[in-house]
Amino acid sequence: MKQRRLASAPGLCLAVIVLSAQLSAQTALRGVVRDATGAAIAGAQVEVRAGSFSARKVTGAGGEFAFAALPAAGGTVIIRATGFQEAHRDWNPSATFLEVVLVPAAVNQQVLVTATRTETRLSDVAGSAIALQSDDLNATPGLLLDDKLRQVPGFTLFRRSGSRTANPTSQGVSLNGLGASGASRALVLQDGVPLNDPFGGWVYWGRIPQEELASVEVVRGGISSLYGSSALGGAIQFLSRQPEAPAFALETSYGSERTPDLSFWTGTRHGPWDAALAAGLFRSDGYILVPVSQRGSVDTPANAEHASLDLTWGRHLGEKARIFGRGSFFTENRHNGTPIQTNDTQIAQGVLGADAPVGGSGQVALRAYGDAQSYDQNFSSIAADRMSESLTDRQHVPAEQMGGSASWSQPVGRQTLVAGLDAREVMGWSDESIFSSGTNLRDTVAGGRQRTLGVYGEDIFRVTPTWILTAAARLDHWRNFEAESVLTPVSTAGARTVTPFAERSENAFSPRLSLLHAVNSNLSLTASMYRAFRSPTLNELYRAFRMGNVLTTANSNLRAERLTGAEAGADVFAFSRKLNLRGNFFWDDIVNPIANVTLSTTPTLITRQRQNLGRIRSRGVQLDAVGRLSNAVEISGGYEFVDATVVQFPANTSLIGLRIPEVPRHQFTLQGRYANPRLFTLSVQGRYSGAQFDDDQNTLLLPRYFALDLLASRSLSHGVEVFGAFENLLDQRYIVALTPISNFGPPFLARIGVRLNFPAHD
Repeated sequence: MKQRRLASAPGLCLAVIVLSAQLSAQTALRGVVRDATGAAIAGAQVEVRAGSFSARKVTGAGGEFAFAALPAAGGTVIIRATGFQEAHRDWNPSATFLEVVLVPAAVNQQVLVTATRTETRLSDVAGSAIALQSDDLNATPGLLLDDKLRQVPGFTLFRRSGSRTANPTSQGVSLNGLGASGASRALVLQDGVPLNDPFGGWVYWGRIPQEELASVEVVRGGISSLYGSSALGGAIQFLSRQPEAPAFALETSYGSERTPDLSFWTGTRHGPWDAALAAGLFRSDGYILVPVSQRGSVDTPANAEHASLDLTWGRHLGEKARIFGRGSFFTENRHNGTPIQTNDTQIAQGVLGADAPVGGSGQVALRAYGDAQSYDQNFSSIAADRMSESLTDRQHVPAEQMGGSASWSQPVGRQTLVAGLDAREVMGWSDESIFSSGTNLRDTVAGGRQRTLGVYGEDIFRVTPTWILTAAARLDHWRNFEAESVLTPVSTAGARTVTPFAERSENAFSPRLSLLHAVNSNLSLTASMYRAFRSPTLNELYRAFRMGNVLTTANSNLRAERLTGAEAGADVFAFSRKLNLRGNFFWDDIVNPIANVTLSTTPTLITRQRQNLGRIRSRGVQLDAVGRLSNAVEISGGYEFVDATVVQFPANTSLIGLRIPEVPRHQFTLQGRYANPRLFTLSVQGRYSGAQFDDDQNTLLLPRYFALDLLASRSLSHGVEVFGAFENLLDQRYIVALTPISNFGPPFLARIGVRLNFPAHD
């Protein structure tokens, strides 16, 4: 034993020497990240690479970071922060402190995923696309998400009113001047999962807590070639934050009409695991929609409250692969302007996903989702003097959907190949109780199932360094089946009547061909041609609705909308790239567009039905501009002109030449922003909308309006910011709907609040 101990002594000494050498071969690195004004940048990601070694940190409230033990051979430091250009710095053992100044990111350097279903620089996108970062959203005075997106010209809901007070069935979104009929003519996504209501196609804008968002991408123009139905006029995608270290963000405010609002997000990462929790709460007492001169005792404030909760967990498999799951719940209650007219919604959703590298430089994304929801709505008939109302229809709409998608992308030489498929099945019913003078006359149940399957492919081909050709195509098949209507008399004797609807199916082929030519570093030209489609929703096929004294009935014989379009544009930089101008001309023709067509008009009731018009045309110009006058001052704006008319409708030729309802000819937005973290942030935003019609016969005119909003904020300490926001600063009382009674938009609104943002650091 003694000999063994003596023999092991040299080995122990050798191990100590080797360990000491390894420790001496390591070094520490500290640093700070600032912007051009000298202000610290908190929450920036700092990554150190040295051969096969890699380590990450997140800057603290003072922009600082520290690594305790790094290989002494030196390496590269990569710094990333939202809104700034990625920075690369070399380091060696002799440099133990590093100060990095980040430069604001140029607009065309922003990376999009929605436009091509793979990461693509905005400068390489041959189309009209806009990216808004979380800082852009925070600097917008609007309270709710749809209000913030109104800074994008061409973004409109079915009516002018926003989600603060509007019935959810009128919150369908439109882009490119295509209008809407309640159902959206644009697809809305969160991390690749559709958010459009499965039964009706509208959008619940309160479903996503705002602090959960990292960015929003808006693509204008038909993009069914990649996304299928609902992407007729474009796509909007909300991208969620992913935690890299313990972090917490909260915004809360209180304002006019007794309106409290709260949104928070917190997340952390431990080893390969990450988790995040987000929630949003909103309530408003609202305001009376009807002007005083037309108001009666039945008119009460239109108000709303909603709550949302998202829980996400994930596991990283290596540096780039991640699997995750998300569960979310949303609930909403609304009073729509009279005691009887109320609605409420509950939605529960589950999502499973995976993102993984393949083939060295390729990427695979998988999504599976399912949700169940319940929607309840009461409709009433209002007396001419607006002194009384009576219940006419009580609806309960349960709906379920399940779906999934798979996409693959792979760079191959000068090409990037993209392919994928997605499928979805929706089941929904409208259970109605029809009343007259307080008596339940009959109960009606109508609905069915809709199944959709689509496959697509895309080739992004860099023909030369200055020419990019993108070709995409998609084939969709959808089928409506197990649909029927069941009528049961209640107050009178009669037999129950069952009316089955014929099974129907259609196919759609949606190609898109785009070309981009970079003439020089300051000028790019683009051109695109495409086809797109939208299949009718179960709501349009089987559910009637009433707004005021306007009754709109369903139509089980509706066919899919088919769009053929083209666009051409230019992307220009000037004044040492401090000014960026993007212009786009578009021409879209839709065959069989679904519209609410007036059938009859009486002093007490306007009756309409959803019908396929022959053909409508929307053509116009979009202009977007961003100017950086300095590191602290930015001015941006946009303008859209649209000529949207009915060009063919054999069933009623009197509509030919009339303008498409809910589409203004002119829209523009202008925003000026001064942001100096050491002093304050000031954002002023103006929004103009031209006149538009609220009906197919162009008799109910909604006059033009201009609204001015303002936001001011100041940082009190690291991670703590107070702000005041003012909407409709000039208190312009503009009309948002005619039923045929005038409904006003929101008056002057003010709120004060606080933002907390605490990124953790080691």
